[in-house]
Order: sequence, then C-alpha cells, then structure tokens
Amino acid sequence: MNLDLYRGSGVVKRYIYNPILTKDDIPYQVSSVYNPAIAMYQDKYVLIFRSARLNGRSILGKAISTDGLNFDVDEEPFMLPEGDGYFGRYESAGIEDPRITKIGDEYFITYSAYSEYGVRIGLAKTVDFKKVERIALITSADHRNIVIFPEKFGSDYVRLDRPHSDIIPWSIWVSYSNDLVHWGRSDILIKPKSYHWDELKVGPGSPPIKTKEGWLSITHGVYTTMSGSVYRLGVALHDLNDPSKIIGISDEWILEPEDDWERVGYVPNVVFCAAALKEGDFIRLWWGGADSVVCTGIARVEDLVGKCLKNSRKAL
Repeated sequence: MNLDLYRGSGVVKRYIYNPILTKDDIPYQVSSVYNPAIAMYQDKYVLIFRSARLNGRSILGKAISTDGLNFDVDEEPFMLPEGDGYFGRYESAGIEDPRITKIGDEYFITYSAYSEYGVRIGLAKTVDFKKVERIALITSADHRNIVIFPEKFGSDYVRLDRPHSDIIPWSIWVSYSNDLVHWGRSDILIKPKSYHWDELKVGPGSPPIKTKEGWLSITHGVYTTMSGSVYRLGVALHDLNDPSKIIGISDEWILEPEDDWERVGYVPNVVFCAAALKEGDFIRLWWGGADSVVCTGIARVEDLVGKCLKNSRKAL
C-alpha cells in the first residue's frame, strides 16, 4: 500500500485522487453513484454501488478493480428492482444501499427495498457476481442498514440493523437467526446521544471486521443543523464471542464531510460507508459523498480500536 496516495490529519486518510467514481464513469444513464458495498473475488475488488435513474428510483451497479482505486464499470446494471411477484411488490420504488458478507463460498447481499408499503430489507446471494439469486425479504417495514457478521456464533447468524421509524430513536439493534431468513431475539445495542454528532440517528455502516481486539464496526451518525442534516462516520468494537456486548464506541466521529464533493451534491454534507476491508494493519473504506460520488480512504486498525477503547461513550 502506497501511503503517499492518502492525506489528512484525522484517523481516516483520504485518497488524493477522490472521487474514484462519478456518474460520468457509468456506461448507462444515471444521475449519481454512491454508497457501495465491497468484496474480494478472485483477487479482485468487486464494488456493488447504488445509482439513481433519471426517474429518481435506485438500482445497483457493479465495478471491478485490481487495486481498489481504479474501477471498470459493467455495461449493464447488476440488480434492478424486481418487476412483479412478491419481490416486485416491495421493490417497486427502487433498491438501495447494499452490503456484502462472505460466508463460506457464498456472498450474501443485503439491500433496502422501497415501495409504497415502506422500506424492507432484501437478502440475495451470488457465488460469481454474474448471477444473483433473491432469497427473501428478511424484515417487515420499516428497517434499513442491515449488516451480517461473517461468522456464526454457536448456531446463530448475527446481524445489526436500524429500524426506520420516528416512533423510537433511530438506533442500532442486534438480531439472531439460524437460517439467515427468519430473525428474532432483537435487542437494542446503541442509541443516539443527545447534543452529540449522532443525536438524530446512529446506524450500521459496513459489515463488521474481525480484529484481535474485537469486531470492528463502522457506523453512521446524523446530526440536524439549521441548514440540514450532517452524516458522519463512527466506529464501535464488539466482543469477539458475543457481538451483543459493546466493548467500546468512539465518542468522536472518525470521518465527516470535508471535500467539495462530500459537502455539495444531491444530498449535501454526507459521508456514508457500507464498504470496508481489512488489509494488514489497515482498514480500507469506500464511502458515498453527498449521495453523488464514491470516495475511498484508509485507517490504521490500531487507531480505530484506540478510538473505541480510549475515548468511549455509553452505548445506551
């Protein structure tokens, strides 16, 4: 990794040639490209990203890279909203914000499915990123931002999510399943903190990454200002054997909108990360900027863990 390609005084260092994907890189007509998921497949980086068509409805595209910086985008979208049937009923207004978790030789993709009936979470899988199979809608309305841990804990798969409702604080919850389809035993883990950078919402970002200190989870937090909301990134550390135990959650954000393409765009003042991979002593991150472009950067594992352990706040 060439560290000279990254800059910044914070924990997350930005790639000096950001943004790495814009709508001009997409071979079909879209108005934006952002909020990607990431996976390694056959020694290449596979980016599944969200784009908005000119009717405002979201679809998922795919791009491939050998270095995680320079991507070639497929000529056609990777996933479109289902046109009819059970999935079609709940995807009629678009599919958004994917996450990828590799379990065994299969890659599981969660995504937000929008319709006139609210937002649900769809689960799909692929083994080659050419064919994708829808498995189930794994929530009722309204949920968003589901990330699945890449290992089972005993007989359980474990996920984090954020209920999408004004009735309760927009918080991070944990749920369990033995088949990835039927989930239960839900429990609240992390809630927004008043008068804080995540006062309005706190939710999962990328699927958790295993470190020797615990499961590292990139989160998002939202604060409402007089000129609109600001989306920032945070980080939490979960117990290796029991992800429902929070070892620490950083009191401070790790990334906020700074560059022009993060502060100005379709939705201003947004950084939103659903894609992260561990490479040696670093976590590589890919995030959406202002709901318009894709950016990337790196952070040292020890710095992110240190944020959770040395300057932690209460989770609830």
